[in-house]
Amino acid sequence: MWIVLLAGLGLGTATALTLTAFQDNLVFFLSPSDVAAKNPGPDRAFRLGGLVEAGSLQRSQAADGKPEALFRVTDGPTTIPVTYRGVLPDLLREGQGVVALGKLGPDGLFRASEVLARHDETYMPPEVADALKRSGHWDPARGAPPPAATWNTLSPNAENTGG
Repeated sequence: MWIVLLAGLGLGTATALTLTAFQDNLVFFLSPSDVAAKNPGPDRAFRLGGLVEAGSLQRSQAADGKPEALFRVTDGPTTIPVTYRGVLPDLLREGQGVVALGKLGPDGLFRASEVLARHDETYMPPEVADALKRSGHWDPARGAPPPAATWNTLSPNAENTGG
């Protein structure tokens, strides 16, 4: 009986340690509206996805010569400012889909350690598409999404005429 009890205790401990390790390494996807609603902690890494807001992309160079970028990611109703140090993907454009990995600072600025942009005119990251559907900006049953450059100007009740 003792052997079975010790084996069960060992298995339970191993399971608990494994689940704890997985939780620390999980990276959740959040849209800007999800970030506003859930307010993740400053030490919690997550993926922020949405569209690069039109007119928000600013590129500069840091004192050490590394490129820097500041832009805003939006899902329509909510916008989050993002900063990134490094070379941005060539396909990153205003009004197009983006997913950034990083952490939200206490000042509300998302500090990205990695930025991914869509790879052609028809692709949108699945997480971004899901977030835009949830926010009411796109109903796939009614056709393709409107042009990406207009997403941050739409209201959830606007007529989706396709694009």
